[in-house]
Amino acid sequence: MLTVPNLLTLSRILAVPILVFLLWRPSWWDYGITFVLYCLVGITDYFDGYLARAQGTVSRLGQFLDPIADKIMVVAVIAMLISTRQPGAVPIIWGFHIIPALVILLREITVSGLREFLAGLQVSVPVSALAKWKTALQMFALGALILAGAVPQLPWVHQVGLVSLWGAAALTVITGWDYLRVGLKHMD
Repeated sequence: MLTVPNLLTLSRILAVPILVFLLWRPSWWDYGITFVLYCLVGITDYFDGYLARAQGTVSRLGQFLDPIADKIMVVAVIAMLISTRQPGAVPIIWGFHIIPALVILLREITVSGLREFLAGLQVSVPVSALAKWKTALQMFALGALILAGAVPQLPWVHQVGLVSLWGAAALTVITGWDYLRVGLKHMD
């Protein structure tokens, strides 16, 4: 159970409270530290799966924890980017840009519930290649938005983050629909 891939996944979960704490005090310095930590944590998302497959140590615990670690981190970071702000400034995600953030949050909750329901029926729903791209774009978008807090003098970084967030939301809807279609076949 305590393989390197599983430890990497657990490190992502344990890093979430630190990310939240840093985003709670949103000075440019805190955003900068958060960006570095977020990037390190994001890299573990790639390496945990890669190492598990390369070493032949893919485990049920890892398969269970990996998507949960992703969702916990995404939900926590989105919540903090919507709620915190630098003195005299608006939050990083605000106005109509909250729509893609909500789409992402609602999809994550729905797909988690659907997976739990299907697991009870002994139906496995593997992660699609498009869902992996969706996760990568979400991670990129949130990273860019965190970085935008560290470099407010570069507004284009914020714009890149917001455009990426909308793109991630679009992929979120597409992949969510794919999972829902599979789930509906098993509902009587």
